[in-house]
Amino acid sequence: MSYPPTLYTGEGGEITASYRPDGHEPELTYPRTGGAVHYLATNASTAGQFGLYRWEMGPVPSGPDPHFHRTISESFYILTGTIRVYDGTRWIDCTPGDFVHVPAGGVHGFRNESGEPASMLLHFAPGAPREGYFEGLLDLAGKSDEEKAAFYLEHDNHWL
Repeated sequence: MSYPPTLYTGEGGEITASYRPDGHEPELTYPRTGGAVHYLATNASTAGQFGLYRWEMGPVPSGPDPHFHRTISESFYILTGTIRVYDGTRWIDCTPGDFVHVPAGGVHGFRNESGEPASMLLHFAPGAPREGYFEGLLDLAGKSDEEKAAFYLEHDNHWL
């Protein structure tokens, strides 16, 4: 196995690190469920290499049903509470420290059905503009079935 192609060809390195302190307000909140999303590293900020988001789920049951992505892998690292993750064959009750990786094309889903708040890190590779997907979910209620289908297709969500 070898390293990927060189991304930086400069001589002395650059001062380009970013810092986000704990307690930073989330970029997006879902009023119905009490959930929130923190945009830790976006497709734009990582030059398309990956996306990393802290997903906070309120006590109201929520989360996507089984689906897959054609262009991105998705990984889940549980921070707090219990989140059920579907691995394509079964729902697994995941707790802090548990990790699930789903390659592109892998069937998965996740839900908080515990009645308590829970949180996790979501990692997408390569990076994709998932912010548009997260934000668009807020506007789906009044959309037609055709509009919803176009939205999901645009954001590489393929429901089973």
